[in-house]
Amino acid sequence: MAPLNDDFDPQAIITRFYPVGSLTRDLLLRHGELVGRKAIEILERAEWLNADRQFVFQAAVLHDIGIGRTRCPELGCMGTLPYVCHGSEGRSILDGLGLVRHGLVCERHVGVGISAEQCKRRKLPLPVRDMLPLSVEERLICYADKFFSKTDNGRHEKTIEEITAGLARYEAEYAGRFLALHRIFTQAPANRYGSTGGLSDQGENTHES
Repeated sequence: MAPLNDDFDPQAIITRFYPVGSLTRDLLLRHGELVGRKAIEILERAEWLNADRQFVFQAAVLHDIGIGRTRCPELGCMGTLPYVCHGSEGRSILDGLGLVRHGLVCERHVGVGISAEQCKRRKLPLPVRDMLPLSVEERLICYADKFFSKTDNGRHEKTIEEITAGLARYEAEYAGRFLALHRIFTQAPANRYGSTGGLSDQGENTHES
């Protein structure tokens, strides 16, 4: 497919891969809109953050575009790959459209990011490379995504406690990494940094999930 310019409709891209009326398309658009709205709400409160809002909403709509290549019948996905692969597959799809920056959001939002070390240790069916959210926009979408599940179609916004408990079931440190993002997006820098200028919690230094 031909590369796209920056002025595009993310809904139209979803429709390229998921036909109108399909369960997966409806879930992707609903979930993407919820995540995008949540991300913009966070930016409106966090005046200390500088982020590209247009990009944030576009990438929020597209961040799960790779799910169709995975096996997840409850989402209408009849692919062959494990669900954990949907991020890297989404990056592959968007890279093919010239949307490299958006593709990185796809790859780096899964969990709270996945490191090369985790790929090897857990023997995940993923490229062995760091897939960790780095930019403000990547971190923001990764964070906002955790508040909503596609399986309930966004009927329930999760609490911080529900999110951390769910992440801890995979690895205990995941919850701490999510809370580090939570501080970035809810506490002004003056409240997060100590008098020496260093981070008051070393967890803020990590980008892993």
